[in-house]
Amino acid sequence: MPVATETAQTLDRGLRLLHLVADTPAGLTMTEAATALGVGRAVVYRLAATLAEHGMVRRDRAGRLRLGAGLLQLARRAQPLVADAALPALRRLAETVGATAHLTIADGGEAYALAVVEPSWTQFHVAYRTGSRHALELGAAGRAILAGRRGDFSAVTTTGELQPGAHGVAAAVPEVEGLEASVGVVALSALDPATVPAEVTTAAAAIARALS
Repeated sequence: MPVATETAQTLDRGLRLLHLVADTPAGLTMTEAATALGVGRAVVYRLAATLAEHGMVRRDRAGRLRLGAGLLQLARRAQPLVADAALPALRRLAETVGATAHLTIADGGEAYALAVVEPSWTQFHVAYRTGSRHALELGAAGRAILAGRRGDFSAVTTTGELQPGAHGVAAAVPEVEGLEASVGVVALSALDPATVPAEVTTAAAAIARALS
């Protein structure tokens, strides 16, 4: 087997192992990883050792593979790039609808506000801070992400779930590999059901194009 092919195969197995660990919150044993990858335990040990050197995985006290801090550092570095790409569409959305617009990503079981843009011309609007977190099951942003997991990218509407009197509309960002996110608006008064859902889904599609 040529060296280049061997290198590509090793890289592919390492990335597949990383995905397996990421998809197994309780941790993955070497045997489980070997079975899933269709390779011997010795191969998994070598792959895990290399990934551990770069901080991508770690072994807990029970010897199970878990994600390492190095992967979290990479994710943090990527987040500003995602936010920057989303800002033009968020600004257009906030100004058009007259409500606070946001890009929210899934972070474990929580919805995390990665970017927020407030409208410039309204007298009152919701102060929604970047970095805000809430359960995925609550609020339009989280519910839209859960809908996106089911392949549903239509707008989701909620009222008063995160803040009394607040109205939210959000839609999942469609078909961006490795990103679970939604785009939405939140306001203190009811949002026009005839126009706002369409504006939100349009913004979500624009952000998907910017990230593709």
